[in-house]
Amino acid sequence: MYKIGIDAMGGDFAPEAAVMGAIAAAAAVGEDCRIVLFGAKDQIEAILARENCPVSTFDIVPTTEVIEMSDHPAKAFTQKPNSSITVGFGYLAKGLIDGFASAGSTGAMMVGSMYAVKPIEGVIRPTISSLIPTAMGPSGLLLDVGLNVDCKPEVLYQYGILGSIYAQSVLGIENPRVALLNIGEEREKGNAQAKATHELMANNNGTFNFVGNIEGTQLFTGKVADVIVCDGFMGNVLLKQAESLYHIMKKMGVENRFLDGMNYESVGGTPVLGINAPVIIGHGCSTPLAIKNMILQTEKTIKADLANKLKNVFNITNE
Repeated sequence: MYKIGIDAMGGDFAPEAAVMGAIAAAAAVGEDCRIVLFGAKDQIEAILARENCPVSTFDIVPTTEVIEMSDHPAKAFTQKPNSSITVGFGYLAKGLIDGFASAGSTGAMMVGSMYAVKPIEGVIRPTISSLIPTAMGPSGLLLDVGLNVDCKPEVLYQYGILGSIYAQSVLGIENPRVALLNIGEEREKGNAQAKATHELMANNNGTFNFVGNIEGTQLFTGKVADVIVCDGFMGNVLLKQAESLYHIMKKMGVENRFLDGMNYESVGGTPVLGINAPVIIGHGCSTPLAIKNMILQTEKTIKADLANKLKNVFNITNE
């Protein structure tokens, strides 16, 4: 039985949105999965009773503290030992749950990822990634999208590995094409960081399928790459730009499949790649639909056995 841990107290609309999303997800996850809610037991049970959902549908781990968005992430993680995030990561580190997701404090989630679950041996810096829509249909993967704003070429090279394994294992893309976001297709284009990274990626000894540089005009076409690598500064700018475009177009009455792919609700959350267990970070203003999709994404990541596949690759790389 796979156990999916959910922070019921995380997000702007918690616990309402988190519990309602969990109720919706409970009917969608596989029979081999069980959702574990971390949070204020009385509040969770009150929502379940109102919705005529049996308490037995979930495992509930009572907690008495919440890490607020205004809290200092590192301090709060240790100073609030009975918070839903801290307790959740404790369960994950001990193997009592198979994955953990939250729409709460991103900073606290990263503290837990780095110090409770910890990076895979050999990974220089873990990354957060995001699915992006493409005109051809299947989603692409963009990484990093905000965790590491300054990246050395060796770090970006590893993002190519992390993104490739994720695309293959979770997205089901065979031999995913990996590209480096740059100001031109030619290998001579870009700043010193881009040129050095291109050289490393071009000589990866078959570790991943590097197809060269990709320009911004090709980002959403799906014709050039399945995985797009960039530093967290550029990735975050692109991600926020896509979110802004989605809201502008919706206000103009435009609706289509491609545009819906820019809606955070349909994506659910951002996976942290390069750590020893599945962790998904949701949007702070997540709705029940977003929480549901965050849970389903966590299930998919768990069942893909992503962490162990990454460990195997980095064990080989480090030998």
